[in-house]
Amino acid sequence: MTACPCGGAEYRSCCGPLVDDGVPARTAEALMRSRYTAFALDRPDHLWRTWHPRTRPGEIASGGLEWTGLTIVEVVAGGEDDDDGVVEFEARYIDGDGPGTLYERSLFQRRGGRWVYTDGSDPREG
Repeated sequence: MTACPCGGAEYRSCCGPLVDDGVPARTAEALMRSRYTAFALDRPDHLWRTWHPRTRPGEIASGGLEWTGLTIVEVVAGGEDDDDGVVEFEARYIDGDGPGTLYERSLFQRRGGRWVYTDGSDPREG
């Protein structure tokens, strides 16, 4: 059994179908977890297809970080019957300078029946 990097269950029953097979996420939180997993597994293809075309960069940089953990801080809307959602999270990593933390409040939208990431910011900065 391979554990899912997002901290959920076994990979094949957690983020695997979304990352590997392109199965649509049912909620904004599920999409956020799958995107974290895609970063951890260096899968820019999943990041690309789940990023809103108006806000996604021309190229998605990969590698350089070892993702070590994810904590969901807050989820606002983003359910199966919603069109917008917010997921606030803390993602831990290690890079050449040592351990670090990415803290983000991510915005998601349902587009064509699929959840996509639109933007994110650090809510602690103001």
